[in-house]
Amino acid sequence: MTALGTGFTRSRCWLHAHPLALDAAIACAVLVTMVTGSFADPHGGPNGPTFGTRTPGVLSLVLMTLASGALVFRRRRPMAVLAFTGVVTLVELVAGDPPSPVAMSAVIALYTVASRTDRPTTWRVGLLTMTGLTAAAMCFGSGPWYSQENLGIFAWTGIGATAGDAVRSRRAFVDAIRERAERAERTREEEARRRVAEERLRIARDLHDVVAHHIALVNVQAGVAAHVMDKRPDQAKEALAHVREASRSALNELRATVGLLRQSGDPEAPTEPAPGLAVLDQLLDTFRHAGLPVEVARPDKGLSAPLPAAVDLAAYRIIQEALTNVQKHAGPHARAEVSVVRVGSSAEVTVIDNGGGAASAADGREAGGGGHGLTGMRERVTALGGTLTTGPRYGGGFRVHAILPFTARTGERTVENA
Repeated sequence: MTALGTGFTRSRCWLHAHPLALDAAIACAVLVTMVTGSFADPHGGPNGPTFGTRTPGVLSLVLMTLASGALVFRRRRPMAVLAFTGVVTLVELVAGDPPSPVAMSAVIALYTVASRTDRPTTWRVGLLTMTGLTAAAMCFGSGPWYSQENLGIFAWTGIGATAGDAVRSRRAFVDAIRERAERAERTREEEARRRVAEERLRIARDLHDVVAHHIALVNVQAGVAAHVMDKRPDQAKEALAHVREASRSALNELRATVGLLRQSGDPEAPTEPAPGLAVLDQLLDTFRHAGLPVEVARPDKGLSAPLPAAVDLAAYRIIQEALTNVQKHAGPHARAEVSVVRVGSSAEVTVIDNGGGAASAADGREAGGGGHGLTGMRERVTALGGTLTTGPRYGGGFRVHAILPFTARTGERTVENA
């Protein structure tokens, strides 16, 4: 049974790969069937049709051969083959007495047209073929117009058109299902790639924020320690303690961020919450210890209810990155001010500095400083559907202003004003 099934599958695949051979085999089968049926006499006896009492004429044999031979090209030129077999059938119905079953070739050709065209074409061509052949049989046949042979031509042509239309509909349905499945597969793959890209970008932003913030603090405190090492060892010891604390915080946040790459079932995956405005005071203290005076304007005004997690994390990272840029670019005498307020259904985060009175206070940040700080902030705000405004202040300094809606909206872009 297995060998038989394998052989059948191979034969089917070979026939699909060689459609001309399949059509030639069908044409031979149709010719044999028509020749065999031409030996039957529908009125040969009192008890019904008899076989072998009549012999087809030479003209009928020629017409049957021509009609079946045309079926070899039914896939390439379906309408032309239908027209040719229809004409041959009309000739046989007019000249043959009784006619041979040449109409069988027209039925096969009509089936091919119906299976390879649309439904309106099938209706028009089918009705024309059925009407023409049936009318010819009724008008030129030797029997009465209501004889079963005439009704048989009408029925068989109708069956051929109906069967072809059904095959075409099923083929279109199967193709639609296959296309829908392929489209769904492509959509799943694109969605997976998009999610991977978004996750990589998010992790890159977190790593940048953590590293840039803590390394900047370590750099400042190490410079202070080196400067006062000889004259004020107690102050140098305090600066080194801040270096140690900043480096430990950096390692902890890096470990937590990298731990997100673990499998979800890994028991060693980090479980501590992401940083947010609840630990804003600790963040500001690290900058104050590094020598940057930071003030909080209107703290917690309108923020009695907790912010959504994504907005809370974005606000924290924006403040962290903005103050890091102040520490790096605003000069030694810069002062910063942080404001977080709730306006309607959004949170507004503002970080300003005086730039230390230097003209270069905002230049490094406008140019990006060779890093990705402003780009990372802009991406965070865009992901939430908010707006980001950055640029130098009138009279010196720099301003970062972000509006973070609680409900993300797509299609909005960030705005940067000089």
